[in-house]
Amino acid sequence: MDYYQGVVIDYLRADRAIFVNPETCIQIDDGPRPERGGTHWFCDAAAIDLRHEVVFLCEITYAKELGKLVKGLREWGQSWDSVCAALVRDCEVRSHWPVRPWLFVPKDSIEGLIAS
Repeated sequence: MDYYQGVVIDYLRADRAIFVNPETCIQIDDGPRPERGGTHWFCDAAAIDLRHEVVFLCEITYAKELGKLVKGLREWGQSWDSVCAALVRDCEVRSHWPVRPWLFVPKDSIEGLIAS
C-alpha cells in the first residue's frame, strides 16, 4: 500500500459506520487460490457502509494518466454481475445491497475521467 492509499483508508475509517478491507481480492471463479488462474482483481479497498447499506469498491490513484484505471473499470463493468456475486460469496455482503465504485483521483483528472 502506498502513502496515498493509506491516507484514503484513514479517511474512510474515520467514519465508524464504514468498515474497510484494503487490497480486497474480487475472485470471479470460486476456489481457494486466485493467483493460480481464474479471473480476479485486487481492489484498493472495499468499504462497507453499514449506515447506508452500500458496498463501495474504492480505487485510489494519484497518477496523472488514468488509462489503467479506466481499463480496470471497464473490465469490472463487463463482469459486474459476477463481481457482485463474488462479494456476496466471499465477503458475506448482503446480496440486496448496491455495489458502487468510489474513485479517489487527483482533482485535475476528474473532468477527463468523466469524459472517458
